[in-house]
Amino acid sequence: VNGLMTLGFAGARQQIELCNESLMLEKLPACGKSFEEMMKKVDSKKWCNLTEFIMYYDNFTQCTEREANNASCFWPNPLAEGFITGIHKQFFSNCTSEKVHWEDPPDEILITLILIPVMLTCAMITLVVWCSKRSDIL
Repeated sequence: VNGLMTLGFAGARQQIELCNESLMLEKLPACGKSFEEMMKKVDSKKWCNLTEFIMYYDNFTQCTEREANNASCFWPNPLAEGFITGIHKQFFSNCTSEKVHWEDPPDEILITLILIPVMLTCAMITLVVWCSKRSDIL
């Protein structure tokens, strides 16, 4: 009985495959090459505008995920992330987030934004004082 149970459990157990990192690293450059070919269609001045190449990047991401899965590796993993980071450095190294230059609103709007809370505060204080003096009615 123990032998049959052991056989049953062994047959039911799913065989776990180990990640074939060398196969994955062999296949990932094809994803990068395909992405590079697609990015040639986009003007290099527009490489920082994600809307210009989002479909190409999606295809690249799916390709890297597929190749990692075909090599029995989880995705993302450190090796795949290293490859993706290399692609990012190649295409997007000049894409830095621009500092937003904050400006004060025009004086009319600024005065209004300051005066409204001040007036409301004064009105509330007046209402509280008036109500406290008329406590005989309340």
